[in-house]
Amino acid sequence: MGISLTRAAQWTMVSSSTAKLVSTPMNESLLKEILHFVEHFRSQYPQEAEHVFEEPLQWSTTLVASDFKTDYDISDSDVQSHERDSEGHPLLQLSPPTVYVRSFSQLSKLLHLAHDKKLAEVRACLEENREPLVKILGRSFASDLVIEAHDDAVSVVDRTKEEGLSKDLEVKVKLFQLFQDMDKQILDTLLKDISEQVRLNPKAVKNEVEILQVFCGGGDKGLLKSLRYTSDFEFSNGYRAPLWRQVQGDICYLVIEPCDTETLHITCSTAGIFLNGGIKQEGEENGYEQTSDTYEDLVTLLKSRSPHFAEKINQQDSAVQELSTKKEKTVNEQLQLELHTTRRNIYEPRPSGILSTCGKTEENKGHKSSEEEKKSLRQGAKSKIKAEFSASSSPGHMSSQKRKTEENKTLKSSEDEHKNLRQRAKSKTKAELSASSSPGHVSSQKLKTSAGALPGEPFSESSTESEEEEEQPYRHPETNTDLPSEYWQIQKLVKYLKDGDQIVTVHTLCAMMDFNLMQESCQMAIQDTGGLKVLLNLLDTDEHKCKIGSLKILRTISHNSQIRRVIVDMRGVQSIVKILDSPVKELKALAAETIANVAKFRRARRNVRLYGGINKLVKLLDCLPNLASLTPSQEEDIEVACCGALALWSCSRSTKNKKAIRKAGGIPLLGRLLKSPLQKMLIPVVGTLQECASEESYRTDIQTLGMIKDLVRNLSSDNDELQMHCASAIFKCAEDKQTRDLVRKYKGLQPLVSLLHKADNKQLLAAATGAIWKCSISQENVTKFQEYKALEILVSLLTDQPEEVLVNVVGALGEFAQIPANKAAIREFGGIKPLVKLLTSPNQALLVNVTKAVGACATNKDNMVIIDQLDGIRLVWSLLKNPSADVQSSAAWALCACTENAEDAGETARSLIGGFQLIVKLLSSTNNEVLASICAAICKIAKDEENLAILTDFGVVPSLAKLTNTTDDRLRHHLADAIAQCCMWGSNRASFGEAGAVAPLVRYLKSKEGSVQRSTAMALYQLSRNPNNCITMHEKEVVQPLIHMMGSDDEELQEAAAGCVRSIRLLYMANRNAELFTFRN
Repeated sequence: MGISLTRAAQWTMVSSSTAKLVSTPMNESLLKEILHFVEHFRSQYPQEAEHVFEEPLQWSTTLVASDFKTDYDISDSDVQSHERDSEGHPLLQLSPPTVYVRSFSQLSKLLHLAHDKKLAEVRACLEENREPLVKILGRSFASDLVIEAHDDAVSVVDRTKEEGLSKDLEVKVKLFQLFQDMDKQILDTLLKDISEQVRLNPKAVKNEVEILQVFCGGGDKGLLKSLRYTSDFEFSNGYRAPLWRQVQGDICYLVIEPCDTETLHITCSTAGIFLNGGIKQEGEENGYEQTSDTYEDLVTLLKSRSPHFAEKINQQDSAVQELSTKKEKTVNEQLQLELHTTRRNIYEPRPSGILSTCGKTEENKGHKSSEEEKKSLRQGAKSKIKAEFSASSSPGHMSSQKRKTEENKTLKSSEDEHKNLRQRAKSKTKAELSASSSPGHVSSQKLKTSAGALPGEPFSESSTESEEEEEQPYRHPETNTDLPSEYWQIQKLVKYLKDGDQIVTVHTLCAMMDFNLMQESCQMAIQDTGGLKVLLNLLDTDEHKCKIGSLKILRTISHNSQIRRVIVDMRGVQSIVKILDSPVKELKALAAETIANVAKFRRARRNVRLYGGINKLVKLLDCLPNLASLTPSQEEDIEVACCGALALWSCSRSTKNKKAIRKAGGIPLLGRLLKSPLQKMLIPVVGTLQECASEESYRTDIQTLGMIKDLVRNLSSDNDELQMHCASAIFKCAEDKQTRDLVRKYKGLQPLVSLLHKADNKQLLAAATGAIWKCSISQENVTKFQEYKALEILVSLLTDQPEEVLVNVVGALGEFAQIPANKAAIREFGGIKPLVKLLTSPNQALLVNVTKAVGACATNKDNMVIIDQLDGIRLVWSLLKNPSADVQSSAAWALCACTENAEDAGETARSLIGGFQLIVKLLSSTNNEVLASICAAICKIAKDEENLAILTDFGVVPSLAKLTNTTDDRLRHHLADAIAQCCMWGSNRASFGEAGAVAPLVRYLKSKEGSVQRSTAMALYQLSRNPNNCITMHEKEVVQPLIHMMGSDDEELQEAAAGCVRSIRLLYMANRNAELFTFRN
């Protein structure tokens, strides 16, 4: 109904008033979306539905008078609605066959009455009201919509508000926004439908354009003079056409200047390629109409329009035809010859001579004959393959190794060599152009076919799981001069991989492994030439050697994040997971290693799970790792288990995968492997355990299966990475008290302290300090840590450390400071000043721990003097403004300690501008921990009479009263304390009674928590000093529980309960005496 929909709809005659909507799937989808919008408009936007249109919408309807029921005046065949506008016109009027509608409310009702003819009514309405927005909003608003179709409606809204327009125009603005939102929603829906039905796609068009651009220029020798896009902007989906034209299927628009004809203006759409009316630049409204037949690709269109282009392309077609008629044996021998030559150039020193375009060294004398060279090729290739695959069969060869080219790097090519390579690549591309441009063409029989559909499952991962990688755009060099020689050599190898037979494929895989595949240019060459498809397709063959070679390459290049994503997009995970069932152990190990690299982002981990990879990986762990002597087969089993653990480590970053590993029985197997003496086994096993230890079920299993002892044992390893993972696992598991006791029992505290000396390894330091922090929650462990001089080391780590270390160090100091002697020790070691300095950190986790540590240290008078001198109280107050609820509550608890122990805390609090307003405002928080801490802080602050008076003026009494209906015992305790303290000023007791705080407090006495009962009794005692409150308490039957509490062993509780009963009794006696006096008189 907006400008986008006007453009999206397909009409028979766009310029005619009698135009009809064409019966196409796109128009059907568009009509259904509009029908859904209008049909539900009345229920979703009742106010806007009553807006009266500027002009009625009118069309020829199929409805008759008998279709209308209540709410309408029916006279013969005419119908009028009861609802009328301000001038008395009916909002709906039927004069067969024409119907007039003046509001969305009536339009929605009409569609409900139409039943199965709804879609026909919508079609007729749009066909006879080509500008519905003009009639609904008026021409001025319709003009705004046209002008600002690509902008946000906010500009119109703001302008309307500035002009102070009437309520009626405000409704129009709202409708304006709704129409724009509907436009966008329908466009998105249509684009989604189109994307699922397209024949051509942006990637195919882009590839063809890039190939043609290579051959532009060069006068008559070139294929074309120039080729350019009309728009340089590319959407995320690869399209360059405007959104409203994308709905029509347009991908992009080209301006091509052939060598022998006039300039061609071309539209590339999902339906094909055709000439348009002349779109020269982005944003032009005219020229989109089709002026030629539709062609299946760009080359076919250019052939039909440019004889020069057709002649050049036909010459290449002839060359390709001649090449394809050669016998297969001859082709394979030639490929072997070129392959051998390429590999020889990599390894052999180059004698003096000229490097030809094929990469061969032309010596001045002594050439081998072709037959001798072929014989040498076969013998050399066979011996090379035998050496490669026999070596790779040994268990020790399964792990990643540095490639041979690290030691034997190729010499730099001369300028002539670069020129020859570019010319050869250009001629090869030209030869392949005509063949690759046909839609049904497949360049190789080995290209991977589409895998089965992914099993359906909602895409959801752990809420705490972060995406390790950002989508990185694939970087291409701007010119061919940026490409090293290895790029072109690998491109040639990929060609052999596509066109060669089994022997050539194996030779090619060996040659590719000789390159440094960790180099970006080599990885880019494999991806640019379609090598990934071929490598993944080889995994579905029955040849073990081809699979091994392919997996070794994939294992290496999958370290690249972009290639990882392409592998997943090509459904490569499914093929790799299938290999985990192979009887060949080397294949299973390589597949698991590849999965370990690929599963570094969520979608890959999800695919591994959905294709059954978790269960298969867990089965790989089943081996005996701690035998004294191992057979070769058992060594291979251990190597496979190492790779399986490595893959599970990557997969375990997903919460669902953690559950799947546990369900598959992975925990006992990991526990068994944890006893292995092999570090290469222990690192991935412990890494997996520490990832999974974030789940409570895993922590329980780690504890009950006796893994804590093994983790503690490996803390003394000489491998820093293993120590780090063990400490990290203990850090997560030590949330449970029993685990903390087991770490102490197995003498793991001293190794943790010894790790603090490795301050240069920040990851290890973060893990060790984290484990110490969690273990120090138990006071028995703190005592042991004191014996190992841990406190002094921790204080020294408060400066010049990364935040992840500081969070743990400060957390540990907060636990150490729970022991009074350690508070003085922290001051003596110089820890107070850096702690106060950290109160200005932006890290919220660090602030939570710092405020806790400062609060614990503040209970020592000498410490409090230093904190006050360093302006620590003001800094703690300022943290109440932090948006984090955890920081707010932690700061409030620290404020309690500072207020209680500072010499002149009351004056300090009054000197802070806005401090009291802030603390009262926080009583409206929805977090119970924040509320409890603020109530505790108010209790401390209100002990100063002046502070209490200020708090009262800021409305602390009604704010506290609103919280009394809580059921949280921790909040009840501190809330009752705050109420008791606030009763000490003026008429606050009466104010609490008037605010309804007394009756809920009586219910607190039923709590089983002694602290809640004591605080409540004291609050009730203070409130009972107001007669009206005593009456409320008596009505709520407070006397009986108070009498019971008077027998408590807690003296404060006894006195408060007795005082409250006494007040009620005195009021009762005074009232009784007054009645007797009145009676006697």
